[in-house]
Amino acid sequence: MILTQYYLECLSQASYLVGDETTGRAVVVDPRRDVGEYLADAAAHGLTIVGVIDTHFHADFLAGHLELAERTGAWIGFGDEARPEFPARLLADGERIELGDVVLEVLATPGHTPESISVLVWEHAGDAVPHSVLTGDTLFVGDVGRPDLLASIGVTADELGRRLHASVARLMELPDAVRVLPGHGAGSACGKNLSTERASTIGDQRRDNPACRPTDVEDFLAMVTAGQPAAPAYFVHDAIANRRGHELFDPARPARPLAVAEVDDLAGRGAVLLDARDADEFAAGHLPGSLSVPLDGRFAETAGTVVDPDRDVVVVAPQDREEEVVTRLARIGADRVLGYLRDPDAVLAEPGRTQRSERVDAAALAEMLAGPDRPEVLDVRNRGELAVGAVPGARQIPLAELPRRLDEVARGRTVVVYCAGGYRSGVAASLLRRAGFADVRDLAGGYAAWAALPEERRRRADVAAHLHHELEVAADWHPDLSARAVSGSRRRPSAPAGRARQATFGRCSTTSDR
Repeated sequence: MILTQYYLECLSQASYLVGDETTGRAVVVDPRRDVGEYLADAAAHGLTIVGVIDTHFHADFLAGHLELAERTGAWIGFGDEARPEFPARLLADGERIELGDVVLEVLATPGHTPESISVLVWEHAGDAVPHSVLTGDTLFVGDVGRPDLLASIGVTADELGRRLHASVARLMELPDAVRVLPGHGAGSACGKNLSTERASTIGDQRRDNPACRPTDVEDFLAMVTAGQPAAPAYFVHDAIANRRGHELFDPARPARPLAVAEVDDLAGRGAVLLDARDADEFAAGHLPGSLSVPLDGRFAETAGTVVDPDRDVVVVAPQDREEEVVTRLARIGADRVLGYLRDPDAVLAEPGRTQRSERVDAAALAEMLAGPDRPEVLDVRNRGELAVGAVPGARQIPLAELPRRLDEVARGRTVVVYCAGGYRSGVAASLLRRAGFADVRDLAGGYAAWAALPEERRRRADVAAHLHHELEVAADWHPDLSARAVSGSRRRPSAPAGRARQATFGRCSTTSDR
């Protein structure tokens, strides 16, 4: 048996190639759109890809089932509750797919979505215990799939959570030795407590995963719905596109280089300028109105958080990484890339061409908070990250919610944005500037830098924040005080109601990429 795991760090997403060496037949499970690696590995092992299985209609990436089927003639399979709008094989619970001596068995495991399935892998048809189970987004190492992502299209978290409870219990009936090979790892927004480990066993999950312990369904629902990270806006777009079908991605089609005059014209007609350079390079100089999403990070997911997949995009990319930017955007269905700025270093060096952005360190922020003209401090971390602490007086809006909650951020004041380490805050700051906020800065090093300050400096900021809050409350009760007693304050608006390393596990292996 050939069983290879392919892992994308950028999306925390795993896909699998399962093949039988004796017959040369193989199936790919949950593929991404740039399918060249699966094809190359299959050829190297003398395998023919005969089928493609999606464990569900993915929300966090646009799957490559159509691309693989086009390249290989393979059938496309989904669980039998799926209703794809293209030819597909609907796989019934218990159905067995014989690749030779290697056999795949379908398990209906609804809950993350109604059509979710898991795939048991039998190395030999006569084995007493399956080799592994590909659990998709039903069971992760350390967590289970969230049941709330489809609420916006009419499927309630309560309904799916109850089905998920039964599905997890079903998986826990498998023998301890069965390997668990999930669809995601740490960092994915498809769960909240995912481990950095990319494989486990049923026995380990039964022992160590809180969501896998026997519990009342109501307690389970409370556990799996509480504290989930805000989902990026593109998730609904991708879930629908994976059901309806989409234009095929061709990585061999080169991105188009654009002169600066063309970029200016396209931006004037509504295209989004997406700058994928390092945050410090962006701060030193960027085209006005650009969004900053550095390529070396969770680029695709973050870009999908702040850029509508249906908007035209023009890219400013690090040198010789233009094709990588296009590919990683394509993985989330952001296909409307019109081209990239040719020779950005030369363009951005032209006098008067660029804008600069300001980053502040933690010590400077502490001084600002203790002074008379207190800035608006915006925390764009997810709610589950707040347990470690927060900058005193900060307003908390997760990055994934910020595009639709901009009216909650004070205009006319300095805004300082922070996250955990500085990546998301730079993105959020650029989004605010693009929306017309005049004085926006982000905290270099994020909350980690703030927490490293001497306690006395943080205490002074805390006292100032408390005093500022009391003055705001007084101004709300006594409006005449606001002009003379609350210097710099305001009334808070009400909230609206390529292939990388490879490791082997016996006959199994794993590869990872950005």
